[in-house]
Amino acid sequence: MEERVVLVDENDVQVGTLEKQRAHLEGRLHRALSVFVLNARGEMLLQRRATAKYHSGGLWTNACCSHPRPGEPVDQAARRRLREEMGIDSALTPLFAFTYRADVGGGLVEHEYDHVFAAEWEGDPVPSPDEVDGWRWAGVDEVADEVRRSPEAFTPWFRMVFARPDWPERLRALHAAAR
Repeated sequence: MEERVVLVDENDVQVGTLEKQRAHLEGRLHRALSVFVLNARGEMLLQRRATAKYHSGGLWTNACCSHPRPGEPVDQAARRRLREEMGIDSALTPLFAFTYRADVGGGLVEHEYDHVFAAEWEGDPVPSPDEVDGWRWAGVDEVADEVRRSPEAFTPWFRMVFARPDWPERLRALHAAAR
C-alpha cells in the first residue's frame, strides 16, 4: 500500500495529499506528529531510529515521530503510531505545533507542520524493530546537555524542540502537574 502524507499550508489547512517519499524529495509542507513520553521519575523516553529507515537512521529522537494518514485526526494518529513504534498505549496531551524545514540527506527534505504531544508511561517499551534500533530513559537536563554537546546524534526536529527556550522547563512542569 502506498503511504501518503497530508499536504498543508502554513496554517495547517489541508491542501492535498502526496506519496510520502515524493513529498520528502520535493520538500513539500506536510502534517506530522511527535510524541514525548515521560515516566514518574520525570525521565523521557528516547528512541534510536532503525538504521534501515529511509532517513535519519541511527539518530536519537523522541519516543515517536510520524505522519497521520489522510483523513485521520492527528491525535488518533499519534496514539496509533506510539503503539506501533514503541508498544505503548497511553493518553496524549497536546503541547504545541511548529513548522520546520531540514535537509535530512539523500536528497530528502523534512518540511513539516509538526504537532507535538506528551504521554506518560511506566515500564519498558516493546519497540518495533522496523522502526527502532534502541531506546533509553534519560533525564530532561541530561538530554538537553547531550543535544548541546553532540547535536549530530539527534534528529533535526528533536534538536529544534530542544532549542525552544521554554522546553526543558515545560517538560518538568508537565511532569509536576501529573503528580
